[in-house]
Amino acid sequence: MARRNHRKLARSFYSRATLEVAPEMVGKYIIYHSPAGRLSARIVEVEAYIGQDDPACHAAPGPTKRNRVMYGQPGHSYVYLIYGMYYCLNFVTEKPGFPAAVLLRAAEPCERLEVMRRNSPRQKEEKILSGPGKFCRSFGLSGVHNGLDLTGSTLFLEDRAEVAPVIASSQRVGIRKGTDHHWRFYDDNSSSVSRR
Repeated sequence: MARRNHRKLARSFYSRATLEVAPEMVGKYIIYHSPAGRLSARIVEVEAYIGQDDPACHAAPGPTKRNRVMYGQPGHSYVYLIYGMYYCLNFVTEKPGFPAAVLLRAAEPCERLEVMRRNSPRQKEEKILSGPGKFCRSFGLSGVHNGLDLTGSTLFLEDRAEVAPVIASSQRVGIRKGTDHHWRFYDDNSSSVSRR
C-alpha cells in the first residue's frame, strides 16, 4: 500500500543523463519486498559509471554476457559479483543501447533492521549498509536480482518529498582506472557513508 507523499520513481527518472540521475538518488529510499518482509533504506552514497569510454565502467570492453543489462532499458537493476564473494547493486540509466549505471555504495537502514542484522550480524547499525557489498548482503540481494524492473513491485526507489540532503562529490573509490572523474556523490551529513 502506498504511503502519503511516497512516490515510486518512474522509468523517466532513470532515462536521463547519469550525472543528473546519480546525485538525485541521494536521499531517495530503496524498497525491497523480500521473502522476509519489506526492507527499506535511505540512500546516502552512489557512484556513476558511464559508457565504453569510462575505463572503470563494466562496459569499457564492450557488450558481454555479464554487462548486457547495462545496454538495455533504463530503470533495471544490474547486480554483479566481485572478488567471488560480494554482490553490488546498480541502477541502469540513459537510453537503451548506451551502457551506464549508478552504483549504490551506502544507505541508512529504515524498515526491518532485524532482518539486516541476521544477514550481517557483525556490523554496527549505522554501518550495516555502508559499502556496496555490505548493502547487498544485509538486504539479501544476489545475482538472482539482476535485471529486475525497478518500476515493478519487488525492488524500487521512492521519493518521499523530504528536504534535499547536502550533497558532496569526490573521486570514485575502490578503482584503479578513471580516478580523475568526480562521479561519487554522497550525503555530507550522514554517518553511514562508506568513506570520507
